[in-house]
Amino acid sequence: MSRRVFGIISILSLWSSIVTAQNDSRGLKDYFTGYFFVGASIAPQETEGEVAKLILREFNTITAENAMKMGPIHPAEDRYVWNEADQIADFARKNGLKMRGHTLCWHNQTPSWLFLDSTGNQISKAGLLDRLKAHITTVMHRYKDAIYAWDVVNEAISDQTDEYLRVSPWYSICGEEYIAKAFQYAHAADPEALLFYNDYNAWKPEKRAKIIRLIRSLQEQGVPIHGIGIQGHWSIYGPDEAELEAALEEYRSLGLIIHITELDVSVYPPESGRRDKRPDEDDSFTPEKVKLQEQQYEQIFRVLVNYKDDIQSITFWNVSDQRTWLDRFPVRGRKNYPLLFDANLQKKTAYWRVVAGLTGEN
Repeated sequence: MSRRVFGIISILSLWSSIVTAQNDSRGLKDYFTGYFFVGASIAPQETEGEVAKLILREFNTITAENAMKMGPIHPAEDRYVWNEADQIADFARKNGLKMRGHTLCWHNQTPSWLFLDSTGNQISKAGLLDRLKAHITTVMHRYKDAIYAWDVVNEAISDQTDEYLRVSPWYSICGEEYIAKAFQYAHAADPEALLFYNDYNAWKPEKRAKIIRLIRSLQEQGVPIHGIGIQGHWSIYGPDEAELEAALEEYRSLGLIIHITELDVSVYPPESGRRDKRPDEDDSFTPEKVKLQEQQYEQIFRVLVNYKDDIQSITFWNVSDQRTWLDRFPVRGRKNYPLLFDANLQKKTAYWRVVAGLTGEN
C-alpha cells in the first residue's frame, strides 16, 4: 500500500471517529474515566446558567480561578471576604464535583498589608510567617470538606537564568524557608489534603531543573509535599511531543502525583512582556490557527494519556473562549481562543480531535 493511500485511509478513519463522537452525549469527564479527572477554573457567575450546565456535563473537578487567591479572599488582616469563594465551593458540594484549591502562597495578587507591620515598615520574618500560618489555617479549615488538593506555593521559581528563586517579598523577608513553612502549615491545617507546588514553563529544561531542585530539597527535609502542578499555558507553537514527554519523564522520577493545572493553548506565539495590540494585527481565529490548535491539542492529549498512571487530574484554565484570562493578555485589546469550547459554548473541532484520538485507541 502506498504512503499516499495509507494517509488517506488514516484521515478517513480519524474523521469517522470524529463523526461517531459527535453523536455521543458524553462529556470529557466520561471519555477520560479511568485516565484522569478533567476540570476547569471558574468564576462565581459561572455556577449558574448555560456555563454551569456545560461544566456539569463536561467536567468532574473545578478550581476557583481567582476567588481563593490571597488578595481577593483576605484583603485586610482582620477581614476575610468569603462570598465568591463560598459560592464556588457550594457549587462543588451541591453537584459532587472534586475541587482543587488555588492558591495559598503566591507573589502576585497578594495584599500589601501582609508585608507591613503596624508602623508601616517591613514586617519581620517571624511576623510574616505567623500571618502566613494564620491565613493558610483559616482558609483550609473553611473548605476542608470541599477541597481535596491545594496549590500551596505558586510560581516561586525565577524566570531569570542567573536566579534560582524569585526575589519576591516572601523571599526577601523570609528567604527560602517560607516555602517549606507553607507546606508544613497546610499539612497541619488539613492532614488529608494533597499539597502541590505549582508553576508555569515547567516543561522548559532550564526552569524544570530548578523546579526539580526545589522539590528534591523539600523532600530531603521531610516537608509534606504530594504533587507537582504543571501549568499548561501552552501555545499552538509548543511544546512539542518530545519536549512534553521529556518533562513528564523527569517529574515522574520524583515519585509525586502530577496535575496539569492550567491548560490552555494560545493561538499566538508566546510573549514575555505586555504591549498594545498593533492596528494591523489580525486577532481572528483563522483556519490556519484552527488547524494548528487541533494538532496541538491532539498531540498534548496523546502524550498525557500515555502518562495516565502518573497524572491524576487535568484542569483547563477557564471554560470556553467566551471568557479567558488570555483575552487582552499579554497584548491589550487582543482576543484569544485557547480552549476546547468556543464563545458560544459549542465544542470546537479541537475537542473532537482530542476525543477521537482517545476513542480510536480503545
